[in-house]
Order: sequence, then C-alpha cells, then structure tokens
Amino acid sequence: MTETAMENRSRVKKERPPRERHIAVLVPCYNEEAAIGKVVEDMRKALPNATIYVYDNNSKDATVEVATHAGAIVRTERRQGKGNVVRRMFADIDADAYVLVDGDATYDAASAPKMIEKLFEERLDMVVGCRVHTATEAYRPGHVFGNLMLTSVVAWLFGKTFTDILSGYRVFSRRFVKSFPALAKGFETETELTVHALELRMAIMEVETPYGARPEGSTSKLSTYRDGFRILRLILALYKHERPMLFFGVLAAVLAITSIGLALPIIFEFLRTGLVPRFPTAILATGIMILAFLNLTAGIVLETVTRGRQELKRLIYLQIPLFDEDA
Repeated sequence: MTETAMENRSRVKKERPPRERHIAVLVPCYNEEAAIGKVVEDMRKALPNATIYVYDNNSKDATVEVATHAGAIVRTERRQGKGNVVRRMFADIDADAYVLVDGDATYDAASAPKMIEKLFEERLDMVVGCRVHTATEAYRPGHVFGNLMLTSVVAWLFGKTFTDILSGYRVFSRRFVKSFPALAKGFETETELTVHALELRMAIMEVETPYGARPEGSTSKLSTYRDGFRILRLILALYKHERPMLFFGVLAAVLAITSIGLALPIIFEFLRTGLVPRFPTAILATGIMILAFLNLTAGIVLETVTRGRQELKRLIYLQIPLFDEDA
C-alpha cells in the first residue's frame, strides 16, 4: 500500500462516525434446561445490547426450548464436546468482543460489563473471570485442588500469568478468536485457550468474579479425575509441541544418565582387568546412549520447526484487527 493510500485510509477511519460495538455472548450448552434460562436472562440484563448465542451440544432435555423462549439465538453443534462447540462458535460469529460463559448459571453476569470495559480500554486480547467462591457446593474441594495443580503445571511450563486457567468465563478480542486454532474436543479447551494466549504473548488480564452454586436440578458434566488427567495430558502435549528442545532434552538427559550409570562399572572393570565381563549390559548402555542422542537431535530439529511455526502464527495473528471496528 502506497503512503498516499495509507494516509487516505487513515483519514477515512478518522472521519468515520463511531458505531456501537457489537458484543456476542457465546454459551455452550449440554442438558442445561434448569439453568440456561437464567443465564440468558441475566446476560440480557447485564448486556442489553449484546447478541446472545446458545450452542446446544445434543441435549436430551428441553435446553433448546428454554433458551429459545428466553430470547437467545439457538444453534446446534453435533460433534460432542465443549471444545467442538467452541470451535464452531468462534468460526461462525463475527463481533468486536466475545463473552464466553458456561450455561450452568454459576458465573456472575454482572461482571461482564467490567470485563468488556477492561478489554476495550486497555486493548487486551483476553480477560479471564477469576472465580471467587464462598460456598463449598459451588466449587468442590477436588476441583479446587485440581485447578491449583494444573495452574501450577502451566505456570512451571509456560510462566506464571494466570491463577485460574480452567475458568469458563472469558472475554476475547476479535483478534484472539479468529487466530485461535481450537484443536481440543472437550473440557480441556480452557487450557488450550490459556496456552494460546501465553505462546503468542498476548495482552491478557484476570478479573475477580463471584462464582456460585448450580441451580437446583442442574448437574455438573465435569469428571474430576477423568477430565483432570485429560487436561494434564493436553498440557504435556502442548509443551512437547511448543517447547520441543526442553522436552526432548530432558528425555535425552535421563537416557544419557541411565546409560552412563550402566556403563561406569563396565568401564572401571575394563580399565582394571582389560576384560568386558558383562557384554549384554555394555550393549544395552550403548543402545540407550544412542537413543539419548536421537532424542537430542529430534529436539534440535523440532525446535527450529516450532520457531518458524510460532513466527507464522504471530504474523497471522497480527494481520487480524484487534476488534472488528479496527478493520
């Protein structure tokens, strides 16, 4: 683009009258007939000008009917799993800012305007609603411990930035949503959202928000141990993909130490007697050391590939307007 064209475009943008920002509220749902009506109503009160989308994920109850009656735009995602729903929502909807909230009525709708205000004022990519609870039934001890453990793992692997990586209450910029790959299928999508922000070094913030108990008749779909292990597995997989040199370097170091531990007695015996009495052990030590070097080589090669991929992701991310109004 020539300098004159850039100046003209800048002048047009300055002369363009400010328009009302389009806020999209995204609510993934599965069997939430007892709570979804309250979620839609509360969000309508907190954000009267927002468009509320409820994406049903093959509910067996009256979730669709209740959400439609409450005034939401209801759509369906047939692939089971929250990650699949989030992928579909992010692909389908265009807005200046996106509010992602669970359909279980545990999050405080009144916190949404403050989170959106932070997003626009400080030109952030993501604002996370950090849960503050007082009732045990709202946030079971097992879930508290699991969240603390997983948050600590992410802090150790990627750097301490978040205190609640599993929060389902988030506000995003257009740039975040349209650059997010959305590869997760289930509840591990919150972890993927967090790691995506950390890897691209996005401008992010946490805002404390009240967290309450589910309404009567609503049950959690989260399995503490099964989903916890799935999330931990995703964190390790993401670490292997994003930090291959460290990941394979640690494996190489462990293998090398093991090989040396096996080989030292044989070396000492050879130096003393000139004999190799444990030939199978010597072969094993040699094989393990070869594996160590193979892991180190794989780490070096993949580190180069990952660096190029990260640069490409960053360039694509920067080409997307922060908000739709910046286009």
